[in-house]
Amino acid sequence: MTARIPTTALAGVVLLSYAYAQPTSPLRFEAAQPALFASAGAFVNAFADYDRDGDPDLFVGFNATGGAANRLYRNDRGTFADVAATAGLAQARPTRAAAWGDYDGDGDPDLAIGFTPGAGSVLALYRNTAARFADVTATAQLGVEAGAVRQLAWIDVDADGDLDLFVAFRDRPNGLFRNDRGTFVDIAAAIGVADARKSVGAVWFDADEDGDLDLYVGNMDGDANGFYRNDRGTFTDVAEAVGLAWGHRAARDPGNGTVRPCAADVDGDGRLDLIMANYGKNGVFLNRGGLQFEDVSEAWGIAIDARYDTCALADVDHDGRLDLYVNGTVTGGTSYRDYLFRNTGTAFEDVTPENLRALNADHGAAWADVDGDGDVDLALTGSATDGMHLVLLNQLPVAEAKRSLAVRTLDARGHSTLAGAELRVYAAGTRRLLATRLVDSGSGYNAQNDIAVPIGVPHPANVDVRLTYPAAGTRRTASRNNITPSGRTIELRLR
Repeated sequence: MTARIPTTALAGVVLLSYAYAQPTSPLRFEAAQPALFASAGAFVNAFADYDRDGDPDLFVGFNATGGAANRLYRNDRGTFADVAATAGLAQARPTRAAAWGDYDGDGDPDLAIGFTPGAGSVLALYRNTAARFADVTATAQLGVEAGAVRQLAWIDVDADGDLDLFVAFRDRPNGLFRNDRGTFVDIAAAIGVADARKSVGAVWFDADEDGDLDLYVGNMDGDANGFYRNDRGTFTDVAEAVGLAWGHRAARDPGNGTVRPCAADVDGDGRLDLIMANYGKNGVFLNRGGLQFEDVSEAWGIAIDARYDTCALADVDHDGRLDLYVNGTVTGGTSYRDYLFRNTGTAFEDVTPENLRALNADHGAAWADVDGDGDVDLALTGSATDGMHLVLLNQLPVAEAKRSLAVRTLDARGHSTLAGAELRVYAAGTRRLLATRLVDSGSGYNAQNDIAVPIGVPHPANVDVRLTYPAAGTRRTASRNNITPSGRTIELRLR
């Protein structure tokens, strides 16, 4: 393993050694409202504050034919209630994907859904108006009559100020639907991202820090992954050239594939690394700059040969490092176990609590502070007949839970449309980097969406926060300084 780079990993940033906080107690999670979240057959979960009351609400999609209708759980200070029927989102059609995004720029999150093939379009768009949803698929020209939808992600690919929609398909070329004042046209083939392989997950981030968003695509059934470098709006697949074609799984093995890739700074050097949840061995590739990635999967301890659907990263224990949840799937009659890995700085160690280890979970995993206590809680879905969809509350001690902040990134109009933005946290008044986070536009069946980005802080000292947003070949910035981490949410707006 190459030694960690100690200085000048980012322009103007000095990466001095920092004494990270050491966890003081074992991680514990307790189920919230277990009777409400008991139904099996759930596949999709996605958080957003759809009613703009300051806490994250939860959409859950079900995949069983003729089974439960989709649900929208309104969150009122940590207590959930299903309001899908009154809100207009109780679709009783098998659902495979969902992502929140403010496509119309009115300040509240709208919802895109991917259904299994059947009567009507496999894509649907629901416009949010005063916390009620209307199906605008036809008027938005997003109707797609056939296709195995696997992921949706909102991203402003052309940097014109509105959100475009990326769609990963498992059985047809991927789509990139450009938003032209509320109507959409597929430009994937024209710009070079119409990957015809069996795509499942993808993540957008500025991998080469040149001011535009690049795309990493996870493919299944022995197909290589794609890594599309963005050169001012034209994309080139460089996955093979930079060693990212297989994500540490076996090459060309039809039983192997990458389900969900995630981009996150796991080694604390300020660059966004790649993590892959695979059918086959999981992968960790550290970003060494200049589109050079180092495979450290074995050294970091997550190269377990099994079947995984989800990588979901968050600083669960507020020691300053991003921890990792990988969600084992149920396939071929086997339920592969889930893992919660604590990040030590040089490896991931298994710290899975027994009650999580026992779950028959599958596909959906997402982190959000649902009860407003300052730490991140875990939402899971389970599609097996004895599965569930759960919200599990993180039981960090109060003092540790409050050693955090959450950052909502906004554009100049005050709207949350900055998917792909980067947040960096420094010790106040210095360039000592404490944390780097990505505003994830959706990188799996469950989506990172319109909620504020949670950031654990290793010590209860004040911090400075810097926002970097790549768009149109520039990296625009904004900052707020001398913030006390106390579990509160702040806003950071581009000017």
